[in-house]
Amino acid sequence: MPQPEQPNSRRAARLAAEASATAPAHRATADRAVASRRRFAFALGRRGVVAVVAVLAVGLIALVVALARPGGESTLPDGTAPAAANPTDAVTLPGGSGAAAGATALPVPAQSGPAAASCDSSAVTSALASGSDADVIAAFGGGAAFRATVAAGAAPCIDLGDPHRVWIVVDKRRPLNPVDFEPAEVVAPANIQRTVDGRLQPPAAEALTALVAAAADEGAGAIGLNSAYRSYASQTRTYNGYVNSLGRAEADRQSARPGYSEHQTGLATDVAACDGGCGAIESFGGTRQGAWTAANAWRFGFIIRYEDGYTAVTGYQAEPWHLRYVGVELAKAYHEGGFHTLEDFFGLPAAPDY
Repeated sequence: MPQPEQPNSRRAARLAAEASATAPAHRATADRAVASRRRFAFALGRRGVVAVVAVLAVGLIALVVALARPGGESTLPDGTAPAAANPTDAVTLPGGSGAAAGATALPVPAQSGPAAASCDSSAVTSALASGSDADVIAAFGGGAAFRATVAAGAAPCIDLGDPHRVWIVVDKRRPLNPVDFEPAEVVAPANIQRTVDGRLQPPAAEALTALVAAAADEGAGAIGLNSAYRSYASQTRTYNGYVNSLGRAEADRQSARPGYSEHQTGLATDVAACDGGCGAIESFGGTRQGAWTAANAWRFGFIIRYEDGYTAVTGYQAEPWHLRYVGVELAKAYHEGGFHTLEDFFGLPAAPDY
């Protein structure tokens, strides 16, 4: 290693002493001064090389750190992928220990989680055999993982036509099986204004009670129940009424045929704005209750089943009052994924007609 350069004051004093030496020693002194200057220039040159090497080292470290970050499928210069690191791993800059030596720890970003479970998973098979719908969804890794696995066709154990499950999809090409299905239990939601004696499956009824209470607490106003569970016989009467007044083609755009109605599952409800009395469901979308519900229904496990602009997929005109219960986990995945129909959510074909 080159010796460090002497301070200017000390070097000046040394040169002055050399200048006052005797004449015979003057030439030797001058020679020593030239040699000293050459050593100094050589030292500066080596220090410059060291500086360049240091800059290159920092650049190489920045490249390695950038390759470790997620996004952009990075590879090393030899074409191989960088080795995976644990979330607790760190990269230490060279220079030994201590802050002065440059020992700065850079945390490596956490890697993505494990892949979603499959139907072969013991957790999934156990949940399907004896757990709740929420247990099954959790066994797959949560709502988003469940949706992705089902939509990819990688979950043959999940039957989207099972009327006993919260994930059932009923549309004009997917009738209930059996066609006159009746849920095991339906109950009336508590503390809700209603225009009819509406009932829902217990989890959906509890969720609607919570939704209505939250709307009032958050200043959206009162929401009431207009219609909920309808039996096969009740849906037959409802549909025939539309046919008699509007004709079959128009009836099919506004009401489901018996056996094809979400109301028959006990998981769907029509709601109304009820400030100073409940209004017609057709006006719900233009109320503050309607706006609040569109933005917040997912928090309670509901989706707006028939949104405006998706008649070509669902087969129905927009119904901002028609809420479908799918459970909190699936509703959250639906909302955060930006979906607008259950058909798209689960990768099913559009169902514009029978």
